[in-house]
Amino acid sequence: MVKTVKNDLLEAGLIPNVEKYLNGLLSSVWIVPQTFIYSDASPSGCGAWVSECAGMKWDEIGLSLKWLKTPLGENSNIMIPGHIKARQAVYPKSKVERFPVPDNKVSWMLNGRSTALSDTQRINSAGPVWADPDIMQEAGPSLKFNCVDGNVNRISYTGHYECIEGIPRNPCGRTGLMERGTLGKWGPNHAADPIVTRWKISQSGEKVLHSCSDKPILKFISIRRVDSGEWAIPGGMVDAGEKVSQALKREFGEEAMNSLALEGEKLKAVEEAVADLFEHGVEVYRGYVDDPRNTDNAWMETMAVNYHDDDGNSVAKFPLHAGDDAAAVQWHDVGSDIKLYASHSSFIQLVAERLRAHWHL
Repeated sequence: MVKTVKNDLLEAGLIPNVEKYLNGLLSSVWIVPQTFIYSDASPSGCGAWVSECAGMKWDEIGLSLKWLKTPLGENSNIMIPGHIKARQAVYPKSKVERFPVPDNKVSWMLNGRSTALSDTQRINSAGPVWADPDIMQEAGPSLKFNCVDGNVNRISYTGHYECIEGIPRNPCGRTGLMERGTLGKWGPNHAADPIVTRWKISQSGEKVLHSCSDKPILKFISIRRVDSGEWAIPGGMVDAGEKVSQALKREFGEEAMNSLALEGEKLKAVEEAVADLFEHGVEVYRGYVDDPRNTDNAWMETMAVNYHDDDGNSVAKFPLHAGDDAAAVQWHDVGSDIKLYASHSSFIQLVAERLRAHWHL
C-alpha cells in the first residue's frame, strides 16, 4: 500500500517528500470503500493527494471531494470522496429513484442534476411532529442554519455549509435527490454512536488471538436495524436540546439493554454499569455519515465514541436484550469482513486500530 501511494504521488508530480505523509498515518485514515485521499494541507493550501480512484483524472478527483475533520487531529485533514451509499438508486422506504450521479459529478463545483420531487412523490412532506416544516414552498417558513436555532443544533461537524436561497446544501456534494427525504431536519441531522467493546476470551480466560494476524480479537455490541435489516452500532438521533454524551448513554441503554422495559433492581444495576463504563469513552470519529437517507438538502452526521470494557466486568456481564427500534442484538467479532449499516464499518476499524486488535485477514 505505502509503495503504491508513493508511486502515485511521484508520478502525479506532487510533493516529492512524501515520508511525512505516510509514516504512521495511513493506518489511521478513515477509508471509504474503494477510495481514499490524504493531505495535511488546508483546502486553500498546497497538499499532497493520494488516490486509488480508478479512471478519474486528478483534477476531477480534486473537484469531487470535500474536506472533513477527522480523528487525526486539528492540524490534519483527510479528503474523502463523494458519498456512495447516499447515491444508491432507490431512496429507502420509497419507490423514488435518484438521478444518477457519477463520481465526477458529485461536487457542486461541477454541472449536475438531482431529482426534484413533485407533490405526489414527496417522501416525507409532513413527517412527525418534531420534524422541520417544508421550507421549499413559496410561503414556507425560514430556518436559521450554521447556528443553534432555538433548541435545534444546525451546526455541522464539517464546518460551515452553503445555503442557497435559504436551503442548506449537502457539504459532501450531490446525492441525486432534493428536499429532506425521511430525515427530520433540513441540513445536518446529528446522531450518537456508542461503540461498546470487550476482548474475545477463551474458556481458560485468555484473549483469543486471530490465526492470521496473531492479534487479539475484539467483540462489539451490534444491533440489527428494523428498517433495513442491516447490523449496526446501537446508536440513534440526538434529541433537540440534548447533549451528545446523554444521547450516547440513552441510545445504548434503549437499544442494546432494553432499559425501557426494565424496572427495580435490574434497571438500577444496568444503569450503574452503563454509567460507570460511559465515564471513560474515547471519541473516534466526528463528522459526515454516508447514509442512504441523505439528500442534497439533509444529511446525517455523528459522533462515534468507544467504550471499552477491558476486563469484561462491566456491561459485558449483563445479558443483551434488543429494544426500541432494534430487531436483534449480539456481541459481534470485529474484522474487515463485517458488513454494517452506513459508515459504521469505518468507525469499527478505527476502534480496532486504536486498541491494536485484529482487523485485516
